[in-house]
Amino acid sequence: MRTIIISEPGKVAVTENEMPKVKEGEALLKLLYGGICGSDLGTYRGTFAYASYPRIPGHEFSAQIVEIGENDRGLKPGMIVTCNPYFNCQKCYSCERGLVNCCESNETMGAQRDGAFSEYITMPIERIYDGKGLNPKQLALIEPFCISYHGVSRADVKKGDKVLVIGAGTIGVLAAIAAKAKGGEVYIVDVAEEKLQYAYETFGLAGMIKNDSEEEFMNRVNEITGEHHGFDVCIEAVGLPATFQNCIDAAAYGGRIVLIGVGKKNLDFNFTLIQKKELNIFGSRNALKADFTELIDLVKSGEIDLEKIVMNPDSTDVKKKSEYELDEADRAFEEFSKYGGSKLKVLIHFSDPS
Repeated sequence: MRTIIISEPGKVAVTENEMPKVKEGEALLKLLYGGICGSDLGTYRGTFAYASYPRIPGHEFSAQIVEIGENDRGLKPGMIVTCNPYFNCQKCYSCERGLVNCCESNETMGAQRDGAFSEYITMPIERIYDGKGLNPKQLALIEPFCISYHGVSRADVKKGDKVLVIGAGTIGVLAAIAAKAKGGEVYIVDVAEEKLQYAYETFGLAGMIKNDSEEEFMNRVNEITGEHHGFDVCIEAVGLPATFQNCIDAAAYGGRIVLIGVGKKNLDFNFTLIQKKELNIFGSRNALKADFTELIDLVKSGEIDLEKIVMNPDSTDVKKKSEYELDEADRAFEEFSKYGGSKLKVLIHFSDPS
């Protein structure tokens, strides 16, 4: 079988590997679609905080069950599924309290352990979720939606809340969609005008802010919320000190801030604003089984057209192309890295259901 591997920053290859051996309690899956996550791109660029090499990337995917034993989940060969890619130790204090998404020894596929980007993989049966009829592209987008949805849930977004999402990449846009679904009045921020405009228009958001300068950013915040009022909820989906500072500055007194973005840089800011505004700041890591099952049902209901997170799926323009074949993996990473301002989710097609 073929496998995508990042041997070192900037180097991607498709290699030949042996088929995986199925252990007791596992299923053999044939990969259908895989999404390149920001963390995968960070591993390619050498900027991801948890990267090590060589690494098989990938934790956003859909697959078809090839082989599976008797189970109590109704899972059978031929079913189209997605999976929970966060492996927890089951022994640490977090796991003991049921906070398995923030296990102290968490290993996410494609990050702390090898990922899913092979033609065939094995997965523990308890990590496999019935796709309930969603198509393979939709199912490959469920995991990143879970990351965003989990963060929005941490913020406890309520109907009528003014919500600011900083970052119009995949996770930021999906956070905006999730916050809107919970009744928020959602505004989105970025420096990439094309993605910003696409998110605003495609998903019916309340407004957008191009983050040209700190002064212009705060002028727009004050225009939207009223002088010095601020947003009820600010969601950071970039992973930079400057965008975290944006959240602190834009939040209302008593506001809620959620940090989803992952970065490697240290903060240097006037932290007394946290005390002065009595801000509630939450970290958000990974997602839970409930996030997966709820979102599969939500997308199945037709309320959200999740596939629109893939911009220009049929484009042949390298600056816009968002879907690639397995043998184009090196091109997919290179072009996503170069032209990320014109792309949201990038998918790799591994195979079709049989």
